[in-house]
Amino acid sequence: MSDAYHVPLKYRISRPIVTAGFRLLFRTMARVKISGKQNIPRSGPYVVAMNHVSIFDPPFAGSFWPEQLEILGASDVFEKPGQGLVLKAYGVIPVHRGEYDRALFARIISVIKAGYPLLIAPEGARSHVTAMRRAMPGIAYIVEQTKVPVVPVGIVGTTEDFWQRARRRERPSIEMNIGGPITLPEITAKGKDKHEQRQANADLVMRHLAGLLPEDYRGV
Repeated sequence: MSDAYHVPLKYRISRPIVTAGFRLLFRTMARVKISGKQNIPRSGPYVVAMNHVSIFDPPFAGSFWPEQLEILGASDVFEKPGQGLVLKAYGVIPVHRGEYDRALFARIISVIKAGYPLLIAPEGARSHVTAMRRAMPGIAYIVEQTKVPVVPVGIVGTTEDFWQRARRRERPSIEMNIGGPITLPEITAKGKDKHEQRQANADLVMRHLAGLLPEDYRGV
């Protein structure tokens, strides 16, 4: 493992506490179903690509994943009292949405090259509805630079009303369906064609994701 990046000690201490707390919360308030754990690579880094309906998706995926994930999160959420504390305690990597951030991509690439798996939502933000939006090309750029596989993860049931239903003791069902690793085609084009190839690879990831979701979650 490279010396370029290591998870800081404070996060190595806090992350097991945060994830255990969320596992207990989800198990208590919902009916949890996890399928496809056998598809998770046993060694080496990879990118976990999930659909993103609501704020519950990252903690759900992260808390039930068998190893600690590096996670990307919107920078504006860090300013919210409750959510921000959780993100900071876990050590979520802040992302300024709608901006090209060279330093962020350099950090992401160093994390992966150091051997850590990364959780990302290719859509770039919550959809707020079940149907997926078209992916941003960022995931394809990350894979292009790191040559790692992508593990698609379809999450079902974490809709905007999940918390209200859970508080009413309905115990709604939530599912995480883990697909087999994908190796994206190599990017060989230049200029504008390179951008189109990256978008095609991002679209390919979303097609694999769609296969793990009910029809009304597939969207674009």
